[in-house]
Formats: sequence, C-alpha cells, structure tokens
Amino acid sequence: MAAFATLDDLDVAGKRVLLRLDLNVPMQDGAVTDAMRIERAVPTVTELADKGARVVILSHFGRPKGRAVPEMSLGPVVAPLSAALGQRLVSFAVDCVGAKAAAVVDGLADGEIAVLENLRFHPGEEANDEAFSQALAALGDLYVNDAFSAAHRAHASTDGIARLLPAAAGRAMEAELKALARALTTPDRPVAALVGGAKVSTKLAVLRHLVDRVDCLIIGGGMANTFLHAAGVEVGRSLCERDMAGTVRDIVDAAETSGCEIMLPRDVVLAHDLAPNADTSTVVTEHVADDMMILDVGPRAVADLIERLRGCRTLIWNGPLGAFETAPFDHGTNEVARAAAELTRSGSLVSVAGGGDTVAALNNAGVTGDFSYVSTAGGAFLEWLEGRPLPGVVALHQ
Repeated sequence: MAAFATLDDLDVAGKRVLLRLDLNVPMQDGAVTDAMRIERAVPTVTELADKGARVVILSHFGRPKGRAVPEMSLGPVVAPLSAALGQRLVSFAVDCVGAKAAAVVDGLADGEIAVLENLRFHPGEEANDEAFSQALAALGDLYVNDAFSAAHRAHASTDGIARLLPAAAGRAMEAELKALARALTTPDRPVAALVGGAKVSTKLAVLRHLVDRVDCLIIGGGMANTFLHAAGVEVGRSLCERDMAGTVRDIVDAAETSGCEIMLPRDVVLAHDLAPNADTSTVVTEHVADDMMILDVGPRAVADLIERLRGCRTLIWNGPLGAFETAPFDHGTNEVARAAAELTRSGSLVSVAGGGDTVAALNNAGVTGDFSYVSTAGGAFLEWLEGRPLPGVVALHQ
C-alpha cells in the first residue's frame, strides 16, 4: 500500500482543518440509533482540537440528490457528536459553502469545532465539481480524511478537495488502511477468507480477486448453495442462483490453479421455512430433501471451519454463514465467530471483518470488540476486497 500522510505529519495549531467524517448514521424520529461511526471519529476530532486546530467537519447524510432536504440535515447529529466528545461545544452551520459556512468557520477559536451542513445538498459534491471543491477548500488550510466508508466515491469532499490542500489520513482512516494492508497486502500466512451472503452474483469480483491471494476461501450463506449446486449437489428449495453454475465452476478452477482451497459445508441445517424457532433437521449436504431449505451450516461444518482457522494466521470475514438474523439459524455464524475471536485474543490470528451484514452478525455473536479490526464501511470495504483503487485513499497519496 502506498505511503500516505497522517496527523503526525501536520502542524495544525491555529489552522482551519477540514475534517471529512462519515456522519451518515442510522436515525429514527430524529435520534441516532447506532453511534458507532460517531464514536470512531472521536480520537481524530479530539486530537485535532487538543492540538489547537479549528476543526471544521464535513459529511454527507442520506441521498438528497443535490437539493436541501430538511429531513436529511446534519443538525440532529451535532448533539450526539458533542456528547461523544465529552460535551465539547460543537457549532453548526446551515450550509457547507458560502457566506453562512464562512461566518461559522471564521468565528471558531483555536481548539473549537463546527459541523457544516450536508454536503449532498449541493450537486457539486457527488459530481466532484471543481468549483465546489474550491469553495470547500476556501474554508480550510489543511484537509484530513477520516471517512474510509466514503473513500470509494470520487466526490468533491473525498477527492477534489484533497488535491487542493495539504492532505492526510485521520486516525480511523489510518487504522483502517493499516489493518487492511495487514490482512491482504502483507499478511501472515496461511490466510483464510470467509465470504458469505445471499448471492454469488453480488460478490463475483471479490471471489475472483481472493482466490489468487488467500490460501483458503470459505463460502457461506446462500452463496454456498450455489457452489453446491454447481458441484452437482441438490439443494431443494434453498436460495440458489442456478444460472451462475458455470461461473462458479470457473472460480473453482481458478482456485485449483492458484492453490486456494475452497471450503463448503459438509452438513447443513434445514427447515421448511425461514421463521423464528422453526423446526429444523441436520443432514449431510448430499441429503437435502426437495421440499427443504438450507438455512445454516451444521455442527460438522462448524467443527471443520474452527479446525481450519486454528491453522491460519490471518482471517478476512465478509458475510454470514447462515440466515443469522433469525434464530436458530445464527448458530453456525455465532460459533465460528466466537472461535475466531478466541484465536484473536490468544494472539494466534489476525482477524479483519467488514460489511454491514458482517458487523451485525458479529454484534449478534457478541464478539465485535474481540476481532483485530472491524470495518464500519460497506461499499468501500467490498471494493477493497475486489482489489479496486479507492479514490479517497488514492487522493491522499498525491
């Protein structure tokens, strides 16, 4: 991974620092329901303020499509951010460019913090418009990006502005990039990647990229059903992309060529319907009845995966093994996640996980804090798994 500047490379005292965060947090009835992204931003905001910077926070919220939508204002995020910062005063500007934004920024003293209104209220943000980038840059002396989850977008606040001001990664971005490099760029081997989810078609690029870079590829969720079908195994009424069989066989062939082991479950948990506390049965994979659905991996599969992880040094996790949102079909994911967490705590495994469903699954298993690193990014993490350059990261290398 190319070198990038960090907060250690900036003299921020007395400077206006434009800090790109991702405050696009879940909200209901005007209240934040999951503050993880806010909490991840606290170290960078605190460090900049403590060093005497005038911290000017930029973020998007929702998809207002270039117009001001009151329901998508960042105003309601200010109080939770202030609380996360130990009740530091956080000012708010009702625009992110122009006279109203400038008035708030100009009013900041050293060590003070302001949040500017939703960047996406202006069409120039998503268009990466040069004039809009310049209008943002005019409000600051330095630029810091601490929003890896928005780094896959070449927008004015992630790409354009980074080319106009001295730019660096914030602490969360720095930690994310180092964790990802440790997991896939310069990993301790053997490396396992667990890739789950509903459809192979949504993760083709991920699978093709990983088979050349990991030693073991664990397939879970509905994706495993498609792999089993491609191998000639009947999967009953299970979620399965039967039209992807040829593509899956190509991936299997590529894995064999590169020496990557593909692991599929040798037993599975079945039910007639996906419903809470449904009646279940466990069978070897080749004995799935026509009227049944595969909804989780079985105990033999869990044991196989845990044993395999004990022989690995690095684990990349994206997606669940089963329909974890509905008990009891979270059992396989929970057991393997807890084993990975235990191996991480013992120091024998570096575990890096990411993606929305993955974070939810690890939270469900109660092990999010025990993995080496859990990314809150969705699309950016997936594009990293695909091996695609992320514009917001590339811009920091200029």
